[in-house]
Amino acid sequence: MLPTQCLCTNLRRASRGISRHYDGALDGFGINVAQFSLMSNLKRLDQPSISSLAEAMGLDRSTLGRNLRVLEGAGLVKMSEGEDHRNRLVCLTEEGERRFNAAWPAWEAAQQRLVARLGEDRREQLLQLLDELAGVD
Repeated sequence: MLPTQCLCTNLRRASRGISRHYDGALDGFGINVAQFSLMSNLKRLDQPSISSLAEAMGLDRSTLGRNLRVLEGAGLVKMSEGEDHRNRLVCLTEEGERRFNAAWPAWEAAQQRLVARLGEDRREQLLQLLDELAGVD
């Protein structure tokens, strides 16, 4: 691996490494970290519209739509029409709830391994830096 001072290259490399870490923890549950994150946001937001879910996750609607179709095909999420028929609402199915709950301890263990590696102070610093960078246009 060649060293570089490029922030983009280093952030993307770190992101791929972190994704592999969480994907490894979720191996055997039939979902990857991106799907787990989507399901986690569905639980947190309680039947959001596709637009509000996309905004909360920092995704465009088309990317979110593709991810939702995969989970819907697996029977883990369902979509329904909102009150004004222009909004589609999304929620976990019973199977989605079961799968998410089964995977949660593995995700939490992966999270704790990273926190232990970084330490609490560096974790907080990293979260602050990432928050700051998330708003860069």
